[in-house]
Amino acid sequence: MVEKDFYERIKPIKVDYIESVLGAGFSISSNMPKPATSCGSSCSC
Repeated sequence: MVEKDFYERIKPIKVDYIESVLGAGFSISSNMPKPATSCGSSCSC
């Protein structure tokens, strides 16, 4: 669930379910640019 105002700024949103040897879970992505202070791909936020 996403707040409507926030969704309008980040749409479209892509939700995938991924299974791998490391485990399974959801991957959520959008076309929203990452901020310059982004912690990168190693972040476990």
